[in-house]
Amino acid sequence: MRQKNHSPFVTMGLMSAILSQLVGSILIGVFSGRWLDSKMGTEPLFLIVGLMLGLTVGIIAMLKLIQHFFSGE
Repeated sequence: MRQKNHSPFVTMGLMSAILSQLVGSILIGVFSGRWLDSKMGTEPLFLIVGLMLGLTVGIIAMLKLIQHFFSGE
């Protein structure tokens, strides 16, 4: 992979986007799981499933964002 010189502001923007994608997807998964648990009466089941699903989606989105950033598009 060839090194490119990116401005510090572009790099800070990338880090902010990564953070917001990870945190946002995890929070959506957790709150959706808690809501489903309260509706169905299965206390920690959907919370754990939502957390894992949110973490997985967040990591996939983060990897795609980093790949797009370093591809130069």
